[in-house]
Amino acid sequence: MNYGMFRVAAASLKLKVADPDYNKKEIMSAIDKAVEEEVRLLVTPELSITGYTCADLFFTKALQQAAERAIDDIADYTKDKNIAVIVGAPYRYKNKLYNCAYTILNGRVINITTKINLANYNEFYEKRWFDSGAGLGIDTDSIYSYKYGCWVSCNEIIEISDGVTIGIELCEDLWVPNPPSANMALSGANIIVNLSASDEYVSKAEYRRDLVSNQSARCISGYVYAGASVHESTTDLVFSGATLIAENGAILAEGKRFSRENVITIADIDCEKLDALRQKNMSFENSHKCPSCYDQLMDDFKLDNDSNDLKYRFVDPHPFVPANDEKRRERCEEIFSIQAAGLAKRLEHVGSSGAVVGISGGLDSTLALLVCTEAMKLLGRPNSDILGITMPGFGTTDRTYNNALELMKSLGVTIKEISIKDACTQHMNDIEHNPDIKDITYENTQARERTQILFDMANKHGKLLVGTGDLSELAMGWCTYNGDHMSMYGVNASVPKTLVRYLVEYVANISEKSTADILYDVLDTPVSPELLPPDENGEIAQKTEDNIGPYELHDFFLYNFVRFGFTKEKLSALALKAFDGAYDKETIDKWLGVFLKRFFISQFKRSCIPDAPKVGSVSLSPRGDWRMPSDASFNAFI
Repeated sequence: MNYGMFRVAAASLKLKVADPDYNKKEIMSAIDKAVEEEVRLLVTPELSITGYTCADLFFTKALQQAAERAIDDIADYTKDKNIAVIVGAPYRYKNKLYNCAYTILNGRVINITTKINLANYNEFYEKRWFDSGAGLGIDTDSIYSYKYGCWVSCNEIIEISDGVTIGIELCEDLWVPNPPSANMALSGANIIVNLSASDEYVSKAEYRRDLVSNQSARCISGYVYAGASVHESTTDLVFSGATLIAENGAILAEGKRFSRENVITIADIDCEKLDALRQKNMSFENSHKCPSCYDQLMDDFKLDNDSNDLKYRFVDPHPFVPANDEKRRERCEEIFSIQAAGLAKRLEHVGSSGAVVGISGGLDSTLALLVCTEAMKLLGRPNSDILGITMPGFGTTDRTYNNALELMKSLGVTIKEISIKDACTQHMNDIEHNPDIKDITYENTQARERTQILFDMANKHGKLLVGTGDLSELAMGWCTYNGDHMSMYGVNASVPKTLVRYLVEYVANISEKSTADILYDVLDTPVSPELLPPDENGEIAQKTEDNIGPYELHDFFLYNFVRFGFTKEKLSALALKAFDGAYDKETIDKWLGVFLKRFFISQFKRSCIPDAPKVGSVSLSPRGDWRMPSDASFNAFI
């Protein structure tokens, strides 16, 4: 199975300027290496057959003929190798010379793409030797290469494998205000390749990296960039051999610059992921095809991409949480600001006298309380306008109870303690439920009693009830319908459980020591609804992850299922790669089955959740990112 992955490589090669015979051997060597690594698409630099720095030698018949012979030899070399190779060389047509990319597959040249935007400023003099290919296309003034049996055009896209369509641009094409790759992407190309010869000077590498990354994001595509090496002429310039592979704004792989040896940078691009994002976010129309080679590509010249071992694919085990400390801090700061700004606006709009929040001593209610204090700061109001209510029940432990009280005292909020034990006992008597039966009725009685208290206290004091439940709980349905599931505004509803922890830690790191010490202890407390009595040692007996599985796995499944619509098989394969050594396949598949079933059967809870601020790319709001029937079958998904 290929899981939607397509393996690509960008090569920067040793060459001799104006020596196509030597250069073709280096390209063949790169082909061998790529084939060994099961690469399906190999991209070489601009004018890789001749060298970019040949200058007036481009006009010579000998160099042009040598380049043609080299291309023929490389084409023969690709027979039965199941790899597409893109090389750069001049193309001569009548009285004009074009700077081109030759796409070679299974023994023949299937397409020749001309460079549109010729660099002709500062150190570049391309218009001295080449004509722009602007306007050359199958719908306008096309050129048909009788030698190679394909069209020569400036804007062709080629489907080289099932689900994989490439578009080609050359160096300067990327640096202009309207790169050709934009139209190629709109026509269906999900991988853009760039054959480049970009010389090196101070700060250019970073700028180039940003260009590649940003263009892949704008096009929602993969982007394969291969730059000319240090073996180009150094008369006035030095080239670095930059190789970059990007996907939707992220750099997947980057090769070493200034190497004197061949550099082959490899990555697996997830075309299925890209297509899923396009379906949701933009309108892409597959409208541009090459009539000369397209039918043949569908048969004899289509790459076999039946399998992919994910060897060159990094899979982030925690997609909601940046691994870099500084980026994670910035992410937390941004999310905390969004939460607080949303709550402040709602409090101001309804004319509330403040906020009511239930404080359990757990992570979610702690984060909600911290957001409330930040909202009060934004509104210029005291924390005493926050009514924090702790409601000890049958499962409350001393640790969480004390943390709840100490945190409220430290933050200066108004504190109210209301035990729910007597009320729940009375209610169970009323409905004729034996309190010794610790079932879902026993648990939900407590959750709904707490919610009733919170709503009624909000009404009594003219305040807004702030919800504490998070995104992961909504995904799994781990909330009591019309219990903790309900509030007047849910500040955590699009924050996943794996990120809640880091948000609390972020606030702890910028808080006074007395508050920080309490927050750190909350961070060390096991996740639990505390609806069942403590164990014999007074410790939490009901640990959520023992019941429904590790939240880090569920957040991984949630991100990849909701955002990209991946199958169960792909989710399993990605998780096995991401959590290598932490969970085996049996464990992953077990909790994946739990996730998918619970996700489907819990939609009815998400269909009526309160308003909440969206903070990331994955949200389950029925008014925003996720619309789903509450009675959809999960059979096709498990």
